[in-house]
Amino acid sequence: MQPELLSANAITSALANGYWRVSVLDEIDSTQNYLRTSNPKSGDLITAEYQSAGKGRLDRSFVAAKSTALLFSIYLEPKISEVNFGYITLLAGSTVTKVLNEITNSNKFKCKWPNDVLINGRKVAGILAERSGNGVIIGIGINVSTSKQDLPVETATSIYLETDQFLNRNKLLVSILQELTSQLAAWESGTDLTPSYRALSATLGQAVRVELPGGISHEAKALDIDEFGALHLDDGTVITVGDVIHLETKLSE
Repeated sequence: MQPELLSANAITSALANGYWRVSVLDEIDSTQNYLRTSNPKSGDLITAEYQSAGKGRLDRSFVAAKSTALLFSIYLEPKISEVNFGYITLLAGSTVTKVLNEITNSNKFKCKWPNDVLINGRKVAGILAERSGNGVIIGIGINVSTSKQDLPVETATSIYLETDQFLNRNKLLVSILQELTSQLAAWESGTDLTPSYRALSATLGQAVRVELPGGISHEAKALDIDEFGALHLDDGTVITVGDVIHLETKLSE
């Protein structure tokens, strides 16, 4: 089955309000770079069929065969104190996770702190958030119909491979934006979103190794996350930046 092409008209017409301004490109180096250099306004969104130089956290490459992934970046200026901006990666991750569970009628999609979405221990999506101007650029990449031979690493997977469902990417993006609109409004109003994140977490309760900047690693049990997005370990350590490996689920590496 051939994937449908992304359509700005189809996406925009399905949204209830005009907050999101959606642009679709056939090919780009990186949707993240595009927004970073285009003086964006809050609500601007760029998505592309193919990224030639997509990046994830820690400058890792994010590669997907053309039209098999949903790749997009959003610029937001949240109406909330900047000290809370660290939570936005978790907000985006839980939004994607919740939508994927609903669309596939599943409860198997989980959040891996701080920025991955897993299913059956394998990575199906990644989120990258970075400060820009007065706001944040959020980049999201979801392997939708990626075949096994096109996956970049053996620990990755796609929605199709895990659920046998061939999702329409236009409808998937609309669902994510609708849920994100709701979650952002709740967050900006002061609602504590951490309970819903905890319920979707694959990391909490796990023995983990955290790879910290500077080549330092630390092992403990993941205990909790706070409203700033920090990970609390059972030995009292609080992690704000790091790469987490689930020691009891090696596939999560």
